[in-house]
Amino acid sequence: MQPIGIFGGTFDPIHFGHLRIALDLFECLNLREVRWIPCAQPPHRMAPVASAAQRLHMVRAAVQGEKAFVVDDRELRVVGPSYTVNTLISLRSEFPDTPLCLIVGGDAFSSLHTWHRWQELIELAHIVIAHRPGWALPAAGAVFDFLQSRFTNEQSHLHEQCAGSVLASAVTQLDISGTRIRQLIKAGRNPRFLLPNTAIGLIDTYQLYR
Repeated sequence: MQPIGIFGGTFDPIHFGHLRIALDLFECLNLREVRWIPCAQPPHRMAPVASAAQRLHMVRAAVQGEKAFVVDDRELRVVGPSYTVNTLISLRSEFPDTPLCLIVGGDAFSSLHTWHRWQELIELAHIVIAHRPGWALPAAGAVFDFLQSRFTNEQSHLHEQCAGSVLASAVTQLDISGTRIRQLIKAGRNPRFLLPNTAIGLIDTYQLYR
């Protein structure tokens, strides 16, 4: 069974760093698709600058034409904080027999124990850690202790079961951040080549990050 990749975030704005990671994992892990899920109200950080509708518009414009990518607005239709566990429960009800792969960065994985009902995530999906080449898993801590028996180097495990494995995958990580893009735009500088022109066009249309 080909798994579905789950890629959540604020995407404020979406940029080439996001897009390259998603495409790397789609190809390397033989995923059926990567499902982009913009969050409305992130529990662990300040509220996004762009509105939910604006960020959704930018994501749709950025991935348009790439058949590997699907945009999913389910978190934007929920009132209150965007908790990943609730999103996975919703996806699991929609895809009861399909493997799901929750994509997280190395830093996010290390702080997974701060997420709402984090210990339930592994029962709903596999966890794929997208990291820079040379990155190493933490050797101790609450997350490591809980998931130690779940770590695998076998990609086949992601296809054979619907959930339950943790796999680390090196990806092309570009040194691009939404914070830096917003700073450049605020300073009147050109963000071209950091994010798709379709997203830049919408930033100009909405007069974002000025």
